[in-house]
Amino acid sequence: MASKSSQNRPKATTSPHIFDVSQDFVTVETETPAPHYLGHRARLRDRFLNGGADALPDYEMLELVLFAAIPRGDLKPLAKALLARFGSFDEVISAPRERLLEVKGVGDAVIAQLKVIEAAALRLSKAKLLGRPALSSWAALLDYVTAAMARNNHEEFRVLFLDRKNALIADEVQGQGTVDHTPVYPREIVKRALELSASAIILVHNHPSGDPTPSKADIDMTREIANAAQALRIAIHDHIVVARGGVLSFKSLGLL
Repeated sequence: MASKSSQNRPKATTSPHIFDVSQDFVTVETETPAPHYLGHRARLRDRFLNGGADALPDYEMLELVLFAAIPRGDLKPLAKALLARFGSFDEVISAPRERLLEVKGVGDAVIAQLKVIEAAALRLSKAKLLGRPALSSWAALLDYVTAAMARNNHEEFRVLFLDRKNALIADEVQGQGTVDHTPVYPREIVKRALELSASAIILVHNHPSGDPTPSKADIDMTREIANAAQALRIAIHDHIVVARGGVLSFKSLGLL
């Protein structure tokens, strides 16, 4: 017979309502949102490859250029900052190093990439002229000298040497100077033309002031070169002055 104490002892049960509270807590993992620019580079490249440069505004063209300099991150703010400072895509890639460094986020890698694009553009422009009649490719010639010189912050004097068929055989900078003056030596120009067996030349210089109007010094210097060249039967087809404000031709102005 069970004792009284054992009769009052509660019986052990295995009630289905009893559960392990250690399983009552569920860990919820929150996902970090993907950056808004995730996949942007690939999409931008696809748009460029499918639609060409005309499919992209200037800031996106700049982003494409900057991808090679900065491997990761959102480059749209930097591209827009560069455009805000310089105004256009071509002004950005041709801006001097010291001014580019004024823009936050620009370092040597960015500058090198911009200058590679600028150099490539000049080489392509020049390649369109070499070996071809310069006078029949006048628009391409003006595009080239404008790209090469219009944005320089110092004066530069260059000579395009032509053969007897007026094809471009050489393009050489003959002098660099200050913001408003470049020393030019007519005898050296004529001597170089003889060395290259050039039959004609086209003179080109820039005005950093932005105004392409020839000065009296420009006119006098051109006459000296013309006199020296004429004695050796070397023709001067034109003298072109390039500047941010446009291009002027001595011949079209009746000065040559």
